[in-house]
Amino acid sequence: MGCCQACCKCCPGNKRDEEEDERWQPLMDRSCTDVIALVIFILFWIGMFFIAAYSIAGGNAYRLAYGTDSYGNVCGMKNDKIADINLKSAGLDMTGRPYVFFMDITSPKDALEICVQKCPDKDLNNIQEIQDFAKNTSSSLCEYDIKQADIVPAGQSHLGPCPNTPVKASTSFLNRCVPKDAPDFLVKFMAILNSYDIFYKVLSDVFQARAEIAGMCILAVVIALLMVALIRFVAGVVMWIFMAIVAVASIIGTALLWWTYATKRQEYYALPENERLDENGDDVTAFLVYSIIATIATVVLLIILVVMRKRVKLVVALFHEAGKVFMHTPFLVLQPLWTFIALALFFIYWTAVLVFLATAGEPTVDTSTGWVTYQDPEPVRYMWWYHVVGLLWTSEFFLACQQMVIAGAVTQVYFTRDKKQVSSPILKATGRLISYHLGSVAIGSFIIVLVKIPRLILTYIQAKLKDKENQCVQFTLKCCICCLWCLENCLKYLNYNAYTVIAIEGTSFCTAARRAFLALVSNALRVVAINSVGDFVLFLGKLGVVAIVGAISLIIFRTDTRLHYYAVPILVICVFAFFIAHCFLSVYEMVVDTLLLCFCEDCRINDGSPGREYYMDKSLLEFVENSSEALKNLDKKKKKEAANANEHVELRETTNSSNKADYV
Repeated sequence: MGCCQACCKCCPGNKRDEEEDERWQPLMDRSCTDVIALVIFILFWIGMFFIAAYSIAGGNAYRLAYGTDSYGNVCGMKNDKIADINLKSAGLDMTGRPYVFFMDITSPKDALEICVQKCPDKDLNNIQEIQDFAKNTSSSLCEYDIKQADIVPAGQSHLGPCPNTPVKASTSFLNRCVPKDAPDFLVKFMAILNSYDIFYKVLSDVFQARAEIAGMCILAVVIALLMVALIRFVAGVVMWIFMAIVAVASIIGTALLWWTYATKRQEYYALPENERLDENGDDVTAFLVYSIIATIATVVLLIILVVMRKRVKLVVALFHEAGKVFMHTPFLVLQPLWTFIALALFFIYWTAVLVFLATAGEPTVDTSTGWVTYQDPEPVRYMWWYHVVGLLWTSEFFLACQQMVIAGAVTQVYFTRDKKQVSSPILKATGRLISYHLGSVAIGSFIIVLVKIPRLILTYIQAKLKDKENQCVQFTLKCCICCLWCLENCLKYLNYNAYTVIAIEGTSFCTAARRAFLALVSNALRVVAINSVGDFVLFLGKLGVVAIVGAISLIIFRTDTRLHYYAVPILVICVFAFFIAHCFLSVYEMVVDTLLLCFCEDCRINDGSPGREYYMDKSLLEFVENSSEALKNLDKKKKKEAANANEHVELRETTNSSNKADYV
């Protein structure tokens, strides 16, 4: 696989940087990076497989899905005797009893649970009504050994054998009997589910329009692809219009504030001094302050726009170059699809293991009640945390792999002088990732997890303390969560740029992150231009896809007599269209970010002199200080390469002709 250096190269500095710059050749010889991180990730996944094996061997997912009674029987299924559990009500056939009934729903943890054939559909106010319900429905609400004739004298308690009265009318939720009038969000949700006027009509509309929804999603994919192809042509116009609108709006807003201040001041001093109110004077002063602030902000904004003018030109040029990259690698837009499939399969696996882990307790008999309880062994409590970390780390790992593949494909296109020689950049980028850089991806994704876990813990604590009166704690938690969220997003952006440097130079993650950070800091204005104006253009592209698909859907559904609320399928279509457009245009955004860093690295290493010509396209050379000299050197190199090629052809023809003469 090309791994020849089994050591972690992750170090904050490198004394050989200048020497490496002298002999810099992107995409050339490389070796394995961050091998120790990869080994740790593999060992971590061995632990994940151990948890899966332990959970499947000791868990019973049916207990969670169908529910159990207090004797360990799974409702709705035939049960076997539990080892070391000698209870007469354990191991019974509950095939005809699919619902769990609580003897006292107000305190379900302390109440006896049994499997019943039917939940009570009406209030039962005394023991006689419980007996009548059992006779009419053949569904007894008492313990299994209590016959119908013996229900009245059997006795009532939350511990059995019969339930306390009144027994409220219940409905089934997840195979559990839940009172219909209980003030609980589950019951409210069930009320919505059981509302034929709302929920079923909505589901019916979505089902009736399923073919149209699928067709509109396919149309959204087509329009998003067209948007990716066309956005490079309209990006420049949109950016300049956007900047012009911002400048004009700022000037007009400032002028209106000064006009309002002048009007108010004139009206104020036009009044006799004894009729002037303090409120009017404060109003005049306030508008004066607003006008001064707006003037300062407008001047600063106009200066920024003038300074950013050339950077915006660079953004436009990068958008054009991104379009050219997609011409060489059209399948690049499909990378989110493979990532989605991988994440979906992993999440299915993770959820299945979670269900088994939740039911991996050991059955024991509670001596105080005589019921079967399941106790989690001590290791299971740590397995929960391990499994959650596995979800976060693996998800981030898959996303980082996608970013590395995109960065690798784009860098190959950028650093290939003759674009006609570009072949299979996505496959080659995937091969380099698997062969050399899985360790770098593992360490980059783990850094995100280290920030995400504290943020999720603080979010959980905030939710628990939501109803508390201590506002200071709430404010502190929100500030910490916000700071961690900002740090997480900054690290994600830095990570992607580090992956780009790794794709270019094959360095370790820490070295690549350091170089990426220095490149971003030294090109801060360019980064700001791309992450403001560029992202705005891409956001308009997403809205454009949603608007087109939504308008077509409105035309189709407005006369459809099958639907109760035709706005529902239109809303579903618009949501899907936005996510589809986001998937495709987010790839475009990553391509632009990669091209910017390639451009910065190209400028840092090369100077356009003979032997150190720029790799960038001619459209980007105008943003280099010595662009004219670089163009001359590039033309000289191309002429020299063409002359060498012609000499080679002539030499080959001369050799062939001499060989023929010798043969004759």
